[in-house]
Amino acid sequence: RGRTCLEGHFQWLEALVRPFSLSLSLCRGQLSLVLPSQVREWKEQGSKTFMCTGRPGWLTVSLRVGKYKKTHKNIMINLMDILEVDTKRQIVRVEPLVSMGQVTALLNSIGWTLPVLPELDDLTVGGLIMGTGIESSSHKYGLFQHICTAYELVLADGSFARCTPSENSDLFYAVPWSCGTLGFLVAAEIRIIPAKKYVRLRFEPVRGLQAICDTFTRESQRPENHFVEGLLYSLDEAVIMTGVMTDDAEPSKLNSIGNYYKPWFFKHVENYLKVNQEGLEYIPLRHYYHRHTRSIFWELQDIIPFGNNPVFRYLFGWMVPPKISLLKLTQGETLRKLYEQHHVVQDMLVPMKCLPQALHTFHDDIHVYPIWLCPFILPSQPGLVHPKGDEAELYVDIGAYGEPRVKHFEARSCMRQLEKFVRSVHGFQMLYADCYMNRQEFWEMFDGSLYHRLRKQLGCQDAFPEVYDKICKAARH
Repeated sequence: RGRTCLEGHFQWLEALVRPFSLSLSLCRGQLSLVLPSQVREWKEQGSKTFMCTGRPGWLTVSLRVGKYKKTHKNIMINLMDILEVDTKRQIVRVEPLVSMGQVTALLNSIGWTLPVLPELDDLTVGGLIMGTGIESSSHKYGLFQHICTAYELVLADGSFARCTPSENSDLFYAVPWSCGTLGFLVAAEIRIIPAKKYVRLRFEPVRGLQAICDTFTRESQRPENHFVEGLLYSLDEAVIMTGVMTDDAEPSKLNSIGNYYKPWFFKHVENYLKVNQEGLEYIPLRHYYHRHTRSIFWELQDIIPFGNNPVFRYLFGWMVPPKISLLKLTQGETLRKLYEQHHVVQDMLVPMKCLPQALHTFHDDIHVYPIWLCPFILPSQPGLVHPKGDEAELYVDIGAYGEPRVKHFEARSCMRQLEKFVRSVHGFQMLYADCYMNRQEFWEMFDGSLYHRLRKQLGCQDAFPEVYDKICKAARH
């Protein structure tokens, strides 16, 4: 009798929920048709302007807002779900607006993770594919694009295309770094690997530029290191960190760095430099992945100078960081211009063999510290970004975020000088940042052969702007 009663309750509950489930299912089905129909509508109206996603520019993690959002046909895309986790194939299938915060929350809870999981919570899969993404595991796995196994796109004619290394392979290799100028990304399949509870992180203070570069290069070449990262506090002072995932932790060395009242991570790391001692800590995996999130690397010290004060952390630490999108939305024109002229946010990717020369150049041209060092292996594959030779090469991301300390800093001339150096060593500039190169210089840095061929083949020239026209200084404000 009890069982019958329960069955009755379940039948009643099912009857109550079914209409909503059906509505949700229909909404998802309709949503998958909305994007192609918008593209076809654009064609029927005469293809008068280029297309772009309708997502507001202030929502992106890039500090600049694209002017083109106001002049191009906005195609509305609201695809923000994790669609499938297939542990047999070791694949997660996601929509483009899924964030890294969503991914870690789900995957880590079921014992899995991404091989490359870029730092900030609000970074999206679409942004990391159409732009790029990197983490301290990239010396093993490459950039974010190199852990992707399939892309699904809506093309300029409204048709659907799936591409993999063996199916539509040219498109597969051309999509990364293309900034949405070959089609609209609607889903991606990404590799997953088993996760463990903690990261056993070793901190090694190093002094002397050559010793820093030698230590960093050596640790980046060791396959047993799951994670490698360096924080450079001056031209000859750094802390090199190496980590390994583990399920076991020494309780006395456990450090939950993600708790709101904890010191900012880069300040915590600096203490090892001050006392000149190596250290070992066990950090919960998700805390490690988002170790720089609370202080937006070290950008927050310029926004809230007292933010790392213990009293502030304990009373108000739960309120930070402010969303980058909120900062952009509330930023006035005067503040924006001041920030542009007196603040640097740049990631330059250079061959590891050029690291000493690159750090000297960063020191002379902009003099911003700390500097983030993140190694990555760059495979020899077709596309916009690949090594100069025919073999994979070890590169390093040099991230400079902060106020330049050089005398008479002038953003345009200083950054053009830095970009010239990066081109000279066959390096690359991340496209989220301010780009002062002209078109010719841009295509000297990036290999546009496959990209331009596909734009012509897929009819993109009248549908989407060229990637340079979306990321150059003139295209952003």
